[in-house]
Amino acid sequence: MPDEKTQPALRSLLSVPAGQQVRVVRIDGGRAMRSRLAAMGLVRGAEVEVVRNSGHGPFIVSVKGSRIILGKGMASRVYVE
Repeated sequence: MPDEKTQPALRSLLSVPAGQQVRVVRIDGGRAMRSRLAAMGLVRGAEVEVVRNSGHGPFIVSVKGSRIILGKGMASRVYVE
């Protein structure tokens, strides 16, 4: 059985509170969605800071100094640690 300390828990980007910084581990989606996110800098290994996640309204993240607005459906398919 793997030790929990060696395996960080994956969670969707949508579950990350504002002000927290995380690293993208996996993106579940088709080629078009992955390509669109990659064009915005959201790729595996990218450091992302959640700027706004209020449960309603836009979901805003900061990637490489740029702010990006994501829909909740898209943010729910990006997995981070």
